[in-house]
Amino acid sequence: MALIQVRNLVKEFAGQSVLSNVSLDLQEGEVKVLMGSSGSGKSTLLRCLNRLVEPTSGSIQFKGAEITGAHVNVRELRKQIGFVFQQFALYSHLTVLENVTLGLRKLQGLGLSQANEKALFELSKFEMTAHQSKYPSQLSGGQKQRVAIARALAMDPAVLVLDEPTSALDPVMSRDVADLINGLHVNGITMICVTHDLSLAKNISDRVLFLDKGVIRADERIDVLSGNQVDADIQAFFGERAAN
Repeated sequence: MALIQVRNLVKEFAGQSVLSNVSLDLQEGEVKVLMGSSGSGKSTLLRCLNRLVEPTSGSIQFKGAEITGAHVNVRELRKQIGFVFQQFALYSHLTVLENVTLGLRKLQGLGLSQANEKALFELSKFEMTAHQSKYPSQLSGGQKQRVAIARALAMDPAVLVLDEPTSALDPVMSRDVADLINGLHVNGITMICVTHDLSLAKNISDRVLFLDKGVIRADERIDVLSGNQVDADIQAFFGERAAN
């Protein structure tokens, strides 16, 4: 059984369809990469998975249980589906350590000592313990992304969801974070990642879901998608990125 199973997912905003009958499976230990043009519905799909956005219709099952509907404990769900936002979403008034311990204390009920120990353990994986007392404004973009990922992983989620993890970074920082995410992949972390970065996609997954105007148009190996395509839209999207 898939860890996450999405069937016929629809999301409409003000009568406009953003997702149209989207279906996908995510197996434990697998990495799914979503690619597509801006406005294709990628981020909306991610946000539906942990109920940051409410689907209009369709089914999302997590560990075999339906997670749409009013009966679901959304707070518990979000402990299991860790989200790393495109713009980091760190609290500017909290230090690095405080950003990582916040969820551990508020959601998991850990005491300060336990939360600090867990947070420092995660930060050490990303070489960020030396920056634990800094505020987000004192960090580089790559460092902020490391903290955001450490914060998500500190909750021991079953799935890590990443929304454009390198888009706000310069090329050097992008490669640094890509290496970091690739390391998570090697260590068996289950992930679903939205990205425009073809090199990142190639590093962390063999296959890509191509989303176009809310519809999954392809689920295929990256080398096939970036090769000669009969579909002009797919050729235009992947051909441009392969050339960069």
